[in-house]
Amino acid sequence: MKTQMMKAIVANGYGGPDVLQLQQVEMPQPKDNEVRIAIHASSATTADGMIRTGTPYFGRLFIGLRKPKHPIPGTGFAGVVEAAGKDVSSFQPGDRVFGETTLGFSTNAEYVVVPENGVLLSMPEGMSFAEATTFCDGHLTSINFLKEIGHIQPGQKVLINGASGSLGTAAVQLAKHFGAEVTGVCSTRNTGLVRSLGADHVIDYTRQDFTKMGKTYDIIFDTIGKSSFGKCKNALTESGQYLSPVLRFPLLLKMLWTSTFSRKKAKFAATGLRTDAELRVLLSELVEIYLEGRLKTVIDRQYPLEKVSEAHTYIDAGRKKGNVVITIRA
Repeated sequence: MKTQMMKAIVANGYGGPDVLQLQQVEMPQPKDNEVRIAIHASSATTADGMIRTGTPYFGRLFIGLRKPKHPIPGTGFAGVVEAAGKDVSSFQPGDRVFGETTLGFSTNAEYVVVPENGVLLSMPEGMSFAEATTFCDGHLTSINFLKEIGHIQPGQKVLINGASGSLGTAAVQLAKHFGAEVTGVCSTRNTGLVRSLGADHVIDYTRQDFTKMGKTYDIIFDTIGKSSFGKCKNALTESGQYLSPVLRFPLLLKMLWTSTFSRKKAKFAATGLRTDAELRVLLSELVEIYLEGRLKTVIDRQYPLEKVSEAHTYIDAGRKKGNVVITIRA
């Protein structure tokens, strides 16, 4: 039988965007409990860039010491089930689906295989492939941090640092959905966008430093990891929390110290390390919020598969608004 091939982006080592090359690789074959998905859109994220460079270095314990264990980048995807293993009962060829491969990566490609009980859901009517593929980046990470880690409550004051990015645009909307008073921090050119997403207050970081304004917050969600617990401590209420999805060694030390010695807490968690069942529950909740009209997806740019390296270069510049999507099928 002739080997079936597909186009994919391959990183054979760690480095800059130029390590991402379009190649012909063997098409994955689904096992009995898996489906093969013809990907229509996948994501390119800030986290993908960190994985591409292999930083922080201790992360290589999970993704490969000298080069990526899974050379095809990308985790979010949306597409159509093309084939299903004999034990699969929840999905069938032709179903529109979306989801996340977590540490399996491999979605910057024409096809991917995913377990039936993995992070995989049917797409709601009216949702585009481009919208769907972003749900497992900013949306999923933000609901995990705000709800599961920060235990957000109605009436709390929440500040979102990096409010115009992928996580930030989702976090502003989700914090409002959960009943918080929301302050977004962004650059001058993005203040209008952040207000349009429902932020009660917007701070232009080029003109004001939110840590020195004398205001306090129950939760500071530093979506871009550009601040620190030390800088934000005085801007937290007595039992306030500093949340960051970007783990660096100083944050790890602060997490250990505040867990015992301080009412103010520094917290981190890797959303992708939650169980597939937990992530499916959160993803299902996001779909419900979307269907209520309370969660919009902001898409900055879309790139074809062969230009994933250009997408990474753009993301690395730190100026993107919302999400960057890789369009694989028109």
